[in-house]
Amino acid sequence: MNFSDYFESVNFSGELLNHNYTPNSFASSITQYAGQDLAEYKIAIIGVGESRGCKQNNGTSKAPDYVRKYLYRLNKFSGNSKIIDLGNLKIGSEASDTYFALTLILEELIKSNIIPIIIGGGQDLTFSNFLAYKNLEQTVNLVSIDSQFDLGEPDQNLNSQNFLTKIILHQPNFLFNYSNIGYQSYFVDTSEIELMNKLFFDIYRLGQAQNNIEEVEPIIRNADFLSFDMTSIRQSEFPGQEISSPNGFYGEQACQIARYAGLSDKLTSIGFYELNPEYDSNGQSAHLTAQMIWYFIDGINNRKNDYPIGSRKTYTKYRVTIHDGEKELIFFKSDKSERWWMDVPFPAHQKIKYERHMLVPCSYKDYQTACENEMPDRWWQAYQKLA
Repeated sequence: MNFSDYFESVNFSGELLNHNYTPNSFASSITQYAGQDLAEYKIAIIGVGESRGCKQNNGTSKAPDYVRKYLYRLNKFSGNSKIIDLGNLKIGSEASDTYFALTLILEELIKSNIIPIIIGGGQDLTFSNFLAYKNLEQTVNLVSIDSQFDLGEPDQNLNSQNFLTKIILHQPNFLFNYSNIGYQSYFVDTSEIELMNKLFFDIYRLGQAQNNIEEVEPIIRNADFLSFDMTSIRQSEFPGQEISSPNGFYGEQACQIARYAGLSDKLTSIGFYELNPEYDSNGQSAHLTAQMIWYFIDGINNRKNDYPIGSRKTYTKYRVTIHDGEKELIFFKSDKSERWWMDVPFPAHQKIKYERHMLVPCSYKDYQTACENEMPDRWWQAYQKLA
């Protein structure tokens, strides 16, 4: 695939990126796309300034180069993952043209084992990311960091407030699980929470995530792709949004979540959306987004490649009997990373379809819960999906 037809090169002579970069800067460690073969690259940065689907946050089209301004000035990595910046996607005459082109590009990159980092643009681009997996013939898990669920009217054109509904209703349906991290109750209708529970999706309030940020890691470890709505970060930390909220994640928590995503062997694409430079005080929001991307790449460079597929000789196996011997739960602990998984049984006739979801990432806390003769919520949630 010739990506040159789809992208505009990064403009280093413009006001934003014209800078005296040092040999130790991030800009000095990445390659700018010029039609070369991408086989040697592990990570691809993509700017997508599509904002026509944004609701109440006009101005996100300018975000990609504003983020690059700060990203390029950060220190480079000592890791071996080669990075290429494809540039900014050419915006179509209609938003649907941009969505279509982005889907083709992401599909090609994911098939080539290259991890795309999307700098939006609106969060409606998550739908294009979802469609990129359709030819992989596997169900996928989506994790969204968001203060809302984005369950808008399905009969409206795709936008940043209804993309999740579009994903859920898409046929054929290959969304296995959706997890929301950081929703804020005063932004979410009770009927939406009931729908999430009925679909056995995983939703975690902002307070739950903030009180124990380490418990967010297993949720993200189970994702195939992640969508980060930057407006889920509180306004004092992230002013670059048209409709701001005093509550949300702190900057260091957002960076921790991004690093968890990078560390996940299973995650193959990520998007950062809804940054609006028109409201960004002193570039604070763009700078935070750049640091989050830096931490995501740092996570990739530190992956352990210990997702338990095939032989499990390098894992410690734990058996826990609960409810007076009625049920036996099986846990695996990686000798490489000390991360935990639990075995969740499923009907035999669904084995082929759901084989990738047989082992569910969990935490040491889930193992402790089982040892206390209680069924971990994470185990039960997964079992209900498979039964």
